[in-house]
Amino acid sequence: MNSNKIHSCHLGPEISPEQFITEHFFLYLLEGSMIAYDGQNTYTIQPGDPLLARKNHLIRYTKHKNNSVFRKVVITLEKPFLVNFLERHDIDVYSTQNTNSLLFLPDSTLLQSYIKSLEPYYTQQEEIEKGFEDVKREELLLILLKTIPELKDILFNFAIPDKIDLEEFMNRNFRFNVSLDRFAYMTGRSLSTFKRDFQKIFGSTPGTWLTRKRLEEAYFRIKSEGAKPGDIYYELGFEDFSHFSFAFRKQFGIRPTALLHYSDSTQ
Repeated sequence: MNSNKIHSCHLGPEISPEQFITEHFFLYLLEGSMIAYDGQNTYTIQPGDPLLARKNHLIRYTKHKNNSVFRKVVITLEKPFLVNFLERHDIDVYSTQNTNSLLFLPDSTLLQSYIKSLEPYYTQQEEIEKGFEDVKREELLLILLKTIPELKDILFNFAIPDKIDLEEFMNRNFRFNVSLDRFAYMTGRSLSTFKRDFQKIFGSTPGTWLTRKRLEEAYFRIKSEGAKPGDIYYELGFEDFSHFSFAFRKQFGIRPTALLHYSDSTQ
């Protein structure tokens, strides 16, 4: 598809700035590329790739511009819209074993035509003009269900997450900077039950364990792999470098940048 005239577009509520997907959303990359990581899998997203990001999953993105340009179409499929759609259509929903955070979707003539059809409705704020939002959202959903019928079992599953193995989950996802409430929800627990189970399994509070676990990985990557502290603090769950550096020095008695220089001098 020639996308030279298609601008970035966002339809629906804003995507959470957390590394936690609060609502399903459809993404179609127009220009640039993305690398995404969900704790298990790494996804490479190229122009022309349509995909569905699944709610109640963790994900981290790195965007790469093409000649200083990054363009995308994002359509959020929030729960109230999906509930309303389900009430108006005869759809049987079953459980699914698919656990991927991102689902790459097959391209189709219908989908290509849909992306092109958005162009007349763009505003300067990269949003669909009021009055057309639900119409275009419903059109997309009908296309997706016609192309991939099994998506119904993902989109219309409104159940809360089941209780899962806490130790395995936390060891896989400790790098994600999300609240304890999110971690508790994703493991199928109330916050109080999450904290109680966490103490039994790890012998520590979640906050203390998360900080120590992230710092230990940072120490290993800097000392053994020569990773630059400024390049890894965010991906290890720290919001800013100063907090990371302070916590690192408190834990190991040396600044992360000093450890990097020490590692370089001993090689």
